[in-house]
Amino acid sequence: MNDSPAHQPDRTPVPTDPNETSELTEHTPKEQWGSRIGVVLAVAGSAVGLGNFLRFPGQAAQNGGGAFLLPYFISLLILGIPLCWAEWTVGRYGGMRGFHSAPGIFSVICRTPKARYLSVFALLIPLVIYMYYIVIEAWCLCYAWNYATGALMMGSDAEAYESFFDSVVGSNQDGHVFGEGAGLLVFIGITFVANFILIYRGVAKGIETFCKFAIPAMVVCALCVLVRVLTLPDSDVDGGLGFMWNPQPEALLNPKTWLAASGQIFFSLSVGFGVIINYSSYLTKKDDVVLSGLTASSMNEFFEVCLGGLITLPAAFMFLGAGVASFGTFALGFNALPNVFAQMPAGQFFGFLWFFMLFLAAITSSLSMLQPVIAFFEEGFNLERHVSTPFLGIIALGGAFFVIYFSSGLKALDTLDFWVGTLLIFVLALIQAVVYGWVFGIDEGERQAHIGAHIRIPRFVQYMLKYVVPVYLGGIFIAFCYLNVFGTTDPTTGEYTPGYLDTLLNDSVALMSVIFIFCVMLFLLLMIHIAGNNWIRDGRFEFLKTSDDENMNAANLPGEQQ
Repeated sequence: MNDSPAHQPDRTPVPTDPNETSELTEHTPKEQWGSRIGVVLAVAGSAVGLGNFLRFPGQAAQNGGGAFLLPYFISLLILGIPLCWAEWTVGRYGGMRGFHSAPGIFSVICRTPKARYLSVFALLIPLVIYMYYIVIEAWCLCYAWNYATGALMMGSDAEAYESFFDSVVGSNQDGHVFGEGAGLLVFIGITFVANFILIYRGVAKGIETFCKFAIPAMVVCALCVLVRVLTLPDSDVDGGLGFMWNPQPEALLNPKTWLAASGQIFFSLSVGFGVIINYSSYLTKKDDVVLSGLTASSMNEFFEVCLGGLITLPAAFMFLGAGVASFGTFALGFNALPNVFAQMPAGQFFGFLWFFMLFLAAITSSLSMLQPVIAFFEEGFNLERHVSTPFLGIIALGGAFFVIYFSSGLKALDTLDFWVGTLLIFVLALIQAVVYGWVFGIDEGERQAHIGAHIRIPRFVQYMLKYVVPVYLGGIFIAFCYLNVFGTTDPTTGEYTPGYLDTLLNDSVALMSVIFIFCVMLFLLLMIHIAGNNWIRDGRFEFLKTSDDENMNAANLPGEQQ
């Protein structure tokens, strides 16, 4: 494989069938990947984030340890990889027809401009997640800086680290960041500027170039911390690894274990974010989407299982005991681990490496959240990069200030994460699975996936995408709503556990957060409507009137290529 830009194919598909519409040749992409490995690293970067190093270890420890891996890998094979392949396939399919944003791609694969409205979640999800993700990103940079200066070496006082976290994020009072906690604004400003400088430079010079640096740097930082953890006294290491990975078979009988495993795979691979569809739309018919999708998924699993699973919780258990299994993601990452590094030899250095690595992981993910929306603004309204970037920046900054102002108890962040970063991701993935299997069609999907491919997707995967994945996703969605959205009553004790709907009805900040989400969605629907009218006026959808818009001789299956 030659990754030099000089060896990249021309981005304009060449029609060879007499029925092939000239529309395919009129819209060559303004953006393109500079190398084949670049798009793989970019997609891997979008998937590798805080969930790999903080959420996964906690989920595994709370749901059977080593036994958690069985439902985890079953979900990877049934749900994760097939959906990734589907997104890579339809993304390239839409990109070869001149569309790189979700509204255009949905219109193409459904063969009707009306389908563009189905894509609203593919824009809403990355945009709203970015609004609070950049805040968490700033936390990581703040912690890395405080380790570099030695301010976070506060001994083994657990309350000191909790107090430090509360003072940084302002979890005790709304508006804290504009008063005593104003220092966080500096780190938010740095991360915000860094994100938009990179996104302004485009997919090749910005996202791809940064990921080529960031992914190897993350591996080096993580391996350094891993070596330090594994070279602690043998008894401590054995106990920590055993706590994380010793299987508890009885957990397999608990449906919550299977639900947690499926959810972790779902969030980990960036399926249902609208990111992969956009990234893959810059590929050509000579690029291998099958191998690229599999490679990106494998890289994510390496970071999650081999690095995150061997570092975070085992290290915390060695110094803090079994109680760390009950810690939430933020408590584990920003309260427990600083306490661990304080008690570890050379802890200041390794603490800096750890949080700097988390910052790199966060920024590769946040960049991927900006690109789908900025591609839509450019494509739907013919905006140049120097106009679309500040326009998106103003919207994203407004949402970020909403999150950092309503910081008490992290209610705004938590509400946005649940309704958009969790619930709507299920909805979008379910929509994509149904559209791929029942509208686009598995026969066409298989043919498109194998154009330029060096390996074949087994045929049964297509049947899974049509029949198994939608049912599986639907089951997860119903179970998730039952356990989290609505309150539940314990049949043995009669104790009522409130759900997110109860919180929404009884908390003004949660209610305002949902109203905020709804307003952003209405804004995006309006933009999608206007953009679609622009495309119809410009004749961008004329090729949809043909019965078969791609019969290219170059589109041979593996084994037919000479």
